[in-house]
Amino acid sequence: MNLPNLAVAADRKKTLVKERKLDMEIKPIYKGKKYFLRTYGCQMNVHDSEEIKYYLESLGYEAVEELELADIVVLNTCAIRENAKDKVFGYLGRCKHLKKEKPDLIITVAGCLMQKPNEIEEIHNRHKYIDIVIGTHNLNELPNLIEEANNKKTQNIEVYSNSDVVFENVKYNRDSKISAWINIIYGCDKFCTYCIVPFTRGRERSRKMEEVLEEVSNLKEQGYMEITLLGQNVNAYGKDLDLGYDFATLLEEVAKIGIPRIRFVTSHPWNFTDKMIDVIAKYDNIMPYVHLPIQSGSDDILRKMNRKYTIDEYKKLFDQIKNKVKDVAITTDIIVGFPNETDEDFKKTLDIVNYCKYDGAYTFIFSPREGTAAARMEDKVSMEVKEKRLQELNNLVNKYSLESNQRLVGKVVEVLVNDISEKDNNKVYGYTDTMKLVNIVGGNELIGKIVQVKITDAKSFSLDGEISQE
Repeated sequence: MNLPNLAVAADRKKTLVKERKLDMEIKPIYKGKKYFLRTYGCQMNVHDSEEIKYYLESLGYEAVEELELADIVVLNTCAIRENAKDKVFGYLGRCKHLKKEKPDLIITVAGCLMQKPNEIEEIHNRHKYIDIVIGTHNLNELPNLIEEANNKKTQNIEVYSNSDVVFENVKYNRDSKISAWINIIYGCDKFCTYCIVPFTRGRERSRKMEEVLEEVSNLKEQGYMEITLLGQNVNAYGKDLDLGYDFATLLEEVAKIGIPRIRFVTSHPWNFTDKMIDVIAKYDNIMPYVHLPIQSGSDDILRKMNRKYTIDEYKKLFDQIKNKVKDVAITTDIIVGFPNETDEDFKKTLDIVNYCKYDGAYTFIFSPREGTAAARMEDKVSMEVKEKRLQELNNLVNKYSLESNQRLVGKVVEVLVNDISEKDNNKVYGYTDTMKLVNIVGGNELIGKIVQVKITDAKSFSLDGEISQE
């Protein structure tokens, strides 16, 4: 049994990153059995679930979409906000009930939430029906843990607090044959005062550039049309390796391989360099879309958040990207109700939204995460005030998102078609180069293709279109 420790998770002593190649033989010893996998949270979690799928399917399990049909359940969890935790433990109630009917059911909980000592303590003391608990640093141990759980009915908790290892030769059963995620850096060293990620994902650890480029080349050979380079802060890529290259270098080398579409998330404004902007502007296959979290429009709040930039510095960066990258779309993250945010602080957040006129924004009410500095701050702002601020912010964000989308009505844009629309079988959906969702009249013969689409209507969060006859 290994239990997490926040002090160890916060340790950022200089350590040499070790590369370890996975060479696992996994036998399909559970053929005929079924698995149910549920994912919460960010793109990194989604990609982790693709790794989990590989292990489960290599063991012989087949996926099912109904919980009641499963022989093993895996919940891949998120720790960013309290409601993410509530959803997980609410769903575990269903799993507990099912296990009473199916005693041999294996229940596994993985991911970021499991990196928090209090959650582990609660599981160990109050949720004995959970068989396996595994964290973010050792997913490769899952096959052995599953075999142990099938052989002996004792709870197994294997959660490491930090890591100085980068695993290579990781296998994935990807959700898509069109678009793929690629990890380039793990962890985060920024320690924004509201954020639990440096504790749940550990220190920054970059993959070597040759390993990333090999993965990109393999995906191109397999016919993938789009890749997204992933990291908690991709802009910090390479700093820990000290090998003379950075994220701009990697981005350019990836572009030269020739995959039609390249994206990246997420970028911290602190590390966004002029060189990065120049590379994005130079290559047509690097999409003109940047997610650039602002979090607050108040310098005072940004300082309390430990964001390490001012509003003037952010504006300068924003303007540079807008001026250099043709037709770029910029989205952001914003937190309202940070401890003791004043009316004036919030007004400054509205001011920055009015200045930037973002194409979209992910907006949240501050959620204190145990172990972070902000969770220890006294907060005298009521939830009622915070909710009113969120509504006002969302109204403004949606206004600019709609205006941005309306500018495309009547224009012909390129869209990579992903799949059939869930709401209308006579339509497919895909994304523009600027990451705008488009619903298109058409059939599945369009899936996987980049097509010319005339935009016919615009909403705040999506566009409607038809195949261009021009």
